[in-house]
Amino acid sequence: MHSDHAWLPPGKNCGLCGEPSCKSFLRALAGGRKSNDDCPFYTAEVLSAHRPSVHPPSAGCGCSEHKCSTCHCAADAAHATNHQGVDVLGNPYHFVLAPLPGEISARKIVLPFRADLVEKFEIRPGDHVLGRPMGAGCPVPHVLRVIDADPITGVLTTWAVGPQFARDQPVKDVKAYHMIGFEGLVTAMQKEPVIGCRVTFLPGFCMMNLNHTALVNMLLEKKAGLHIRLEDIRILAGLP
Repeated sequence: MHSDHAWLPPGKNCGLCGEPSCKSFLRALAGGRKSNDDCPFYTAEVLSAHRPSVHPPSAGCGCSEHKCSTCHCAADAAHATNHQGVDVLGNPYHFVLAPLPGEISARKIVLPFRADLVEKFEIRPGDHVLGRPMGAGCPVPHVLRVIDADPITGVLTTWAVGPQFARDQPVKDVKAYHMIGFEGLVTAMQKEPVIGCRVTFLPGFCMMNLNHTALVNMLLEKKAGLHIRLEDIRILAGLP
């Protein structure tokens, strides 16, 4: 067992450690109920490259609970992850997309295959929506917490939440959707993005760890970092 608490989980909230979120895992780790080895993303190689956390875990994190008021831990975990500049297949990416300050994941903008379901299911901010990004060929169903639901287009702006956390929540199943865009902070940058140009990137919450590509249509230099909006999302899963 390892007890180096400087290491942080990757903020994917996958539930494979037996906890509903990385926030809960950190609490269990601090209380001695879990060890770093319980996280499937933990290895000695990763540990050697990690930096200490900037913020300690805070109570009421929105990664896993309704009563979210602050959410340092998911963002810190995502920033602390040891990104190697390549995805699981060895393909290089330009940067990793991290959450905006105080948010639980990068924003994911989706369109259900049937846009009328937004009205039919009365999808509202705060709802949890289940679906698979079939339009991009992704095999993994996602649970998304709705930030905004456009009643005209059916476009949903969302955060991705962990699958184990979602098992305890009522969800509205739209079955399948298109990935329209992402919005978040540029981290682990290998090549600077340019407006109007196509880039490759890794969403920080992607459990498949696969390279994505998109067109940059907004860049804002902010105190927290480079705020980016990406559209026309494709998955790049070819062998390098």
